[in-house]
Amino acid sequence: MPNDLASRLEPIVAEAVKAAGFDLDSFEVQQAGRRQLVKVVVDGDDGVGLDEVAGVSRAVSAALDENEHVIASAYTLEVTSPGLDRPLTVQRHWRRAKFRLVKVTPAEGAAFIGRVGHAGEKSARVLVDGEIRDVSYASVAKAVIEIEFKQPPAEDLKLLENDASALNAATTEPKEEPK
Repeated sequence: MPNDLASRLEPIVAEAVKAAGFDLDSFEVQQAGRRQLVKVVVDGDDGVGLDEVAGVSRAVSAALDENEHVIASAYTLEVTSPGLDRPLTVQRHWRRAKFRLVKVTPAEGAAFIGRVGHAGEKSARVLVDGEIRDVSYASVAKAVIEIEFKQPPAEDLKLLENDASALNAATTEPKEEPK
């Protein structure tokens, strides 16, 4: 029942979250005694602050109340942002981790730590030991942000910015038509 309920509620919640200007990162409905526990994790390109979480919570609550016939029981709503330990699983996670240090565990091979640069459709550019690698999302078993207590080295950021500029220039240059 909760999984069926979740599939009916998710589009309602996703629309409310999108209208508030954020992405629905994950959604879950669990039975908690006589109530339903509705867990909503939201994210945005610039992160999500406490005031913004409160605003999204009000928007989602209003949407659920407008559709009370769907939930048909008392519920507790939990709205939060993803923690630092959330794995990078889709392109937008990698894009939002730009210039952050990440630990990547590939499906094959040894784990490595690198700094995220440009996040494309199918892969991200990652600076590892002074060299930029193209890391395909499909080849990653797990990737998580590493906590840093100091500013990233300026040289690393410059390398990643130059790489992104070169990628952008390569994709936006006009192609000559054959004569």
